[in-house]
Amino acid sequence: MSEPTWKNPIVKWIDHRLPVFTFVHHDLVDYPTPKNLNYWWNFGSLAGIVLVIMIATGIFLAMNYTAHVDYAFDSIERIMRDVNYGWLMRYLHTNGGSMFFMCVYIHIFRGMYYGSYKEPRELLWIIGILIFLAMMATAFVGYVLPWGQMSFWAATVITNLFSVVPFFGEAIVNWLLGGFSVDNPTLNRFFSFHYLLPFIIFALVFLHLWALHTHKSSNPLGIDVKGDEDTIPFHPYYTAKDTFGLGVFLIFFMGFTFFAPNFFGEPENYIEANPLVTPPEIVPEWYFLPYYAILRAVPDNFVDIWGILPVIIPAKTAGVIAMFASILVLALLPWLDTSKVRSARFRPIYKQLFWIFIIDCFVLGYIGAHPPEGHFLIIGRIATAYYFLHLVVIIPLVGWFEQTKPVPESISAAVTAAGSDGKEG
Repeated sequence: MSEPTWKNPIVKWIDHRLPVFTFVHHDLVDYPTPKNLNYWWNFGSLAGIVLVIMIATGIFLAMNYTAHVDYAFDSIERIMRDVNYGWLMRYLHTNGGSMFFMCVYIHIFRGMYYGSYKEPRELLWIIGILIFLAMMATAFVGYVLPWGQMSFWAATVITNLFSVVPFFGEAIVNWLLGGFSVDNPTLNRFFSFHYLLPFIIFALVFLHLWALHTHKSSNPLGIDVKGDEDTIPFHPYYTAKDTFGLGVFLIFFMGFTFFAPNFFGEPENYIEANPLVTPPEIVPEWYFLPYYAILRAVPDNFVDIWGILPVIIPAKTAGVIAMFASILVLALLPWLDTSKVRSARFRPIYKQLFWIFIIDCFVLGYIGAHPPEGHFLIIGRIATAYYFLHLVVIIPLVGWFEQTKPVPESISAAVTAAGSDGKEG
């Protein structure tokens, strides 16, 4: 690839000393991209755009927020009522969190469907899971800042989960709380974390893109690029496609922001925090519901046999282990998936099981929004068991025994008559 020549003398002078324009040209203009990417590949860039919106609106909100238990709730009301366009900034920020998770969930499921985690993109996938974990931490501490009823009691419940850590659990909880209960030091700590973590996410996204550009993007066929005939420049082809996707996404995003800004919120959180009144049911944000269901699905006592000695693990401890394991196990997918074929287009059994897994995740989300009793508890336990069974047992077994369809020789061949087997079935 030839080096670009800059006609503008200022650009040329800067680029000779700091080749930022050459870098942008190589990685955002001439970057060779598989020619068959579909609209499911838009959600990575959409997530990046939402991250920028979240950081920008978050900085604005931080300028007008007071991190004190006596003033936090009132400062939110002031932002909504008295600060110019404060209502818009807050609604963009709160709904942006839901949009961010929506884009990332679709991005993850797309990667699972098309096998984007397979060699040589294992580290790319693992960094993506780290971004997801950082997002969850950021969202949790941010949910506490409005200092409503759900904010206070969510902080109480979630911070106490860390007490299950052997030896250091109590010390970790006290450090997070800044004392022995949720109070002003807790709010100050969470405000600091909520301001810091997005920049850590931004750094992880940079590493994620670096790893992506090292081995190039995957594609719906799941085959390696054979040459220049399989690629097209990122600009103008995918910049146009991403811009169209962004327009559709913004209609969806702004629809909630302007017409249903509280759709994803809990009414209880519009009541100021009261340590003396516990809400009837503490429900997290929708994007935490599947993991909340897993946390509560573990039986009262989980018994593990080491040799001849029964080891009793309390339900709380087992639930926390299962909840974190449900996320961390995703990082092991490059090794759990034993199939040599990446894309589900050529894996008929895996494709059906993938959609069953998607349904299972929605079921977990539904169960997480209901109290853990009666048939909700039974369904939650079955869905949790299948979640782990699918990832740890079914995926490796299917990879060994599944009869896959023929894979095209190249991306170019797949769009010709000779490569018609590469079409979606």
